[in-house]
Amino acid sequence: MSIIIETHDIAKVYHMGTETINALKSVSIKIHKGEYVAFMGPSGSGKSTLMNIIGCLDTPTAGQYILNGQDVSNMTDNQLAEVRNKEIGFVFQTFNLLPRQSSLENVALPLIYAGYNKSQREERAQKGLEDVGLGTRGKHKPNELSGGQRQRVAIARALINNPSILLADEPTGNLDSKTSYEIMELFENLHSKGNTIIMVTHEEDIAKYAHRIVRLRDGLVESDTLNEEITTAANAQQVHHH
Repeated sequence: MSIIIETHDIAKVYHMGTETINALKSVSIKIHKGEYVAFMGPSGSGKSTLMNIIGCLDTPTAGQYILNGQDVSNMTDNQLAEVRNKEIGFVFQTFNLLPRQSSLENVALPLIYAGYNKSQREERAQKGLEDVGLGTRGKHKPNELSGGQRQRVAIARALINNPSILLADEPTGNLDSKTSYEIMELFENLHSKGNTIIMVTHEEDIAKYAHRIVRLRDGLVESDTLNEEITTAANAQQVHHH
């Protein structure tokens, strides 16, 4: 099992006017390739800051972060952007799709920067849409799709470059319960295909889909536990199959 994410005592300090905010005090975690982890915590716990650092949107004030064997703790913005484009697929609660582009074009967008030609992009994007159950929706624009379908397009776009990690920030925040469960089932399916998934959520019923739950409070890890319900069932199934 290879370690894909490793943080050593990372801290993050923000200065707002005269105020100093210790968003993260000292966080050390290891995440292996193929894990499905939820970061939980109340507002102000540091979970969004940790997400931003792991997603290479920000660097820690102190401590070390190693992503897939690379130390990204002290990288410049340009270096971070490069690592981010290669290693990380983002899914946000607001979908962040381009309204005037079709589903296919939205999914294909990251491939433009990666230097693929148009026919390669369309072929890969079509396959990406099929993988999330939207193979027939390629020509639809976001406003012609339901919220759940839009989130599926966003997930296909996040996965198009085969990133090392899928980072999902409150991925069901704008969806009703039924649609939320459908999206969580899709994540489970993606995880079973070998994707490493990290999800940030403040909702217990969404976190319980993850296989491991890291709870943050006041910039520290309060607890880091395996989700017994799922992992026990999964192990029982594996034993059963052999």
